[in-house]
Order: sequence, then C-alpha cells, then structure tokens
Amino acid sequence: MHWQTTRFRIDLSLPRVMGIVNVTPDSFFDGGLHAETRAAIAHCERLVLQGADILDIGGESTRPGADALGAAHEFSRVLPVLREAVRLGVPVSVDTSEPLVMREALALGVDIINDVRALQRPGALACVAGFAKAGVCLLHMKGEPTHMQAEAVYGDVVAEVRDYLQARVQVLQQVGVAAERLVLDPGIGFAKTPDHNLALLSRQAELLSLGRPLLVGWSRKGTLGQVTGRPVAERLAASVAAALLAVQRGASIVRVH
Repeated sequence: MHWQTTRFRIDLSLPRVMGIVNVTPDSFFDGGLHAETRAAIAHCERLVLQGADILDIGGESTRPGADALGAAHEFSRVLPVLREAVRLGVPVSVDTSEPLVMREALALGVDIINDVRALQRPGALACVAGFAKAGVCLLHMKGEPTHMQAEAVYGDVVAEVRDYLQARVQVLQQVGVAAERLVLDPGIGFAKTPDHNLALLSRQAELLSLGRPLLVGWSRKGTLGQVTGRPVAERLAASVAAALLAVQRGASIVRVH
C-alpha cells in the first residue's frame, strides 16, 4: 500500500516513522524545547539524521486541556520551520486544523495535512480538495482539547472510532479526495480513557477493515504512565513497546517524539 502526498508517494510496505516537531511552549512532553525557530529546524535535521521517514510540524498544542491558539499566531510559529523542512528531502506534514495554515503550508510544498479535527473546520475540506496530491491524516477526537476528556464516553470505543473514520473518508471522497491520499489515526489519548486506548490497541486490527493505512501515536502518552507508573520523561521504553505492538497489529506509521 502507498500514501500519495504532494511530493512523495510513500511506500508503506515497511513501517514508517513520523517524527514530531512541536513548535510550542506547552506541548505535554517537549513543550518549549523547540519553540524557537532555530531549535525547531535543528530538531528537524536531527530527526532526519536519526532515520525519521516523515516530519510532523505543529504550532498548537492539542494536549488535554490545551486552549485554542488562533490561526495567525499558529501560522507565525510554523511557517519559518516549514520553509526549511521542505528542503530536507523527506515528506513534511503540518499538524493543524486551521484552513489558513493548511493553505499556506501546501503552497510551500508541504506534503501532508495532519488534522486532529479531521477537516471539520469551515474551509478545511475545500482547501485540501484544491491541492490534487496532498496527503491527509484524519484523526478521531470527540469535542475539543480543552474539554475532550469529559467526552470519553463510549458504548464500544473501537466500533465508534471505526464508524467515525469511515464517515470522514466518505466525506472526503465526495469532494474528490482520492482514497490513496488518506491515512487514519484512531486518536490515542484524544477523548479516551486508558481503558479505551488499550482496547484500541488490542483490537486495532478491526480498523484495518476501513481499507486505509493506520497512523498511530502512542509516544509518551498518559496511558503508558498509568501502566508503568513512570512520569512522561521516563516513558521511552513503554513508547517503543507500544509502537511495536501497534505495528504488529497492522499500523503502517508510528508518530514519535
């Protein structure tokens, strides 16, 4: 299977690693480490040297309880980093829900839109549909980061995540976005309790019925802290184990710090 993106047709016959670059002061693990442009660009270069297949650059934290930032502020954070990142020879993703940021990033040659709101903000669908090859990652989340954990109520979390993602795929195909441009993220930690997250891992293969590759982000997440009793800075081993289990159960891409 392949993932069609702006400049790259990514071969997913082998698992791929998406390296996270948080250009933010408040992300849950590395907030502030790469908030300055030069530090973020240096981190991009370091991730590529370490073997990252894809860079994912974001300017707004979506940790539980995070406040919305505003498009102009988000754009000012990520634009200079994206300009340099697209020169590094690997696919570049922008982690955003803002159509303004999407449009300007894609105009720079960015390859992928990674949207935790699955292109539900006004104008987002039209923006992505207007770039004929841009890749898209659709993530499952209920509510908004400020209050999403209060929304973590499900009958069958795996079935509800599957149905939501299937519906979003259908919406994108209706506006002309080809299936080969889409990957799906079950949204570990996004309006999910630890039990929900572990159910999504143990039954992850059920999501493969959607026919699109899965991108999964377990890196440093709170559920790993619940399981191991370790703080966020000491969850590397657990993060690697969870990523390997996700790949074993069919994930094509793992998103890591």
